[in-house]
Amino acid sequence: MNIIFLGPPGAGKGTQAQRICAALNIPQISTGDILRRAIKEQTPTGLKAKSYIDAGGLVPDDVIIDIVKERLQQDDCKNGYILDGFPRTVPQAEALDTFAKMDAVIELDVADEKLVERISGRRVCLKCGATYHVSLLNGETKCAVCGEELIQRADDQPETVLNRLKVYHAQTAPLVDFYGAKGLVKKVDGDVPMDDVFASIMAALGAQA
Repeated sequence: MNIIFLGPPGAGKGTQAQRICAALNIPQISTGDILRRAIKEQTPTGLKAKSYIDAGGLVPDDVIIDIVKERLQQDDCKNGYILDGFPRTVPQAEALDTFAKMDAVIELDVADEKLVERISGRRVCLKCGATYHVSLLNGETKCAVCGEELIQRADDQPETVLNRLKVYHAQTAPLVDFYGAKGLVKKVDGDVPMDDVFASIMAALGAQA
């Protein structure tokens, strides 16, 4: 089964994609990961992408599309995959249509105010990487693992989160209409406990949890 995961920053796409992949025994394909892998393996498209990154530019759509196409041709994708972070725009989705057929698009639905609360409440330890949420810290400011001071990342500040959501709604949300017209979109409430989100996704895919 070929699946696309859509949803705003902080909706839990990465976490749920990992669980669904493990349950269905298919790979999770994240554009960031395959970009890094293509560069490391020095594939022709990886080298092309590296030239843009080294020059401080954005990797253009046609290179990203070629890297995704390259990845989907590998053996572990024969029984399906989850695309996480691609396509981001309708032109990318139109390009994807030329070399891959999607079976379902899971849209994780969480209200913007909930996402701002979820992301801006995140605190991290720079030393060991542990992550916490202020709602569960009870005023504690140090890492329970290594004792280092916890910080709020710059991109977790409320105003930054709102900007990221604005970009998502402008660029990526139109994909819901694009795939909705094909009857592929399955909306799942992402503002419930993680196990319930997982069960809802599996049910939407017609798979056994």
